[in-house]
Amino acid sequence: MRNSMSLGGAFIGVMAGVGFASGQEILQFFASYGWNSLIGVIIATVLMSFFVMNLYTIGSKLQTSSHQEAIHYICGPKLGSVVDLILTFFLFGIIVIMIAGAGSSAQQQLGISAYFASAIAAIITVLLVFLGLKRVMAILSWVTPVLALMIFIIALYAFTHIQRPFSDLIQIVQTQPQASHHWLLSALLYVSYNIAGLTAMLVVMGGRIKNLNDAKLGGILGGLGVGILIAMMTLVLIASADQTQHVDIPTLFLGNALAPWFGNFVLVFLQIKLIFTCMGLAYALAARCEAYGLNFKGAIIVCMIMAYIASQFGFVSLVSYVYPTMGYLGFILMICISIAWFRSKKLSLSQEPEESLMVQK
Repeated sequence: MRNSMSLGGAFIGVMAGVGFASGQEILQFFASYGWNSLIGVIIATVLMSFFVMNLYTIGSKLQTSSHQEAIHYICGPKLGSVVDLILTFFLFGIIVIMIAGAGSSAQQQLGISAYFASAIAAIITVLLVFLGLKRVMAILSWVTPVLALMIFIIALYAFTHIQRPFSDLIQIVQTQPQASHHWLLSALLYVSYNIAGLTAMLVVMGGRIKNLNDAKLGGILGGLGVGILIAMMTLVLIASADQTQHVDIPTLFLGNALAPWFGNFVLVFLQIKLIFTCMGLAYALAARCEAYGLNFKGAIIVCMIMAYIASQFGFVSLVSYVYPTMGYLGFILMICISIAWFRSKKLSLSQEPEESLMVQK
């Protein structure tokens, strides 16, 4: 159970950085569709639990330390090589957005240059990534309760300071940028880009767990926990649509509205969250580069320099274009994971009669 809680907490922790800590992701993929977004959240929660459970289980079953073996297991050797290459670029894409988010949040709160803040975040990531995956997992699990408390406090403030009727707020929030033309597609894209972007990290984390049941439960707990936080954040963004419609980092804006000191706390937490999420992703990316024969430390440094350069396109723009694109391509991986799950179920069912016959003999 302890391992399951650790895996679940680690997934919530890494998802916070990639999927919803800033609020911009939830705004574009859920809240901007009004009340339909809540149905999308439910669908996303179920799918997220299913896919994370499978990825943790596959990693545990293979006891893998690199995602390449797991991808070939899921997709087969030929398609697996193509998907593996795509996932490598996905890892890089998310790292770019994490660096951009660190710069944008610092600029919004402190007024300093986003370029400078992004550079500092990239340097810190390089310096800390050598802590190793085990410590990254421990840190990600530790910050999860803090994240939940922070979102709860922001939600309490937002719900007690609603300034307009909900009918007006729904109209306002629906004018915000949307990930696609339909709420259901956006919910699916949200699941897809997160699963595709985090697959490399999730299978490696699952590979550290020997008990398959612990891995399965960890995935389910992680998916459910993320779903609850997404639902809360969606309602917060609808309730505060008139206040947050022109800001890059809605959670930071609401933290400042509550109290300046709390806004500073949110900034510090976001920076820690983004950097440590970036650490986990950079670790997985460097491990992948190392499999190709590249030097681990050298790969980290080169990737972070390239990520810093790419982050200059801006946080909101990157979320609007990179994540949906990743989502569409990620559907391939989601289909492959589903087929692998059905295949394993079919295999286990076919083995049951054989086992019963052996018992009878």
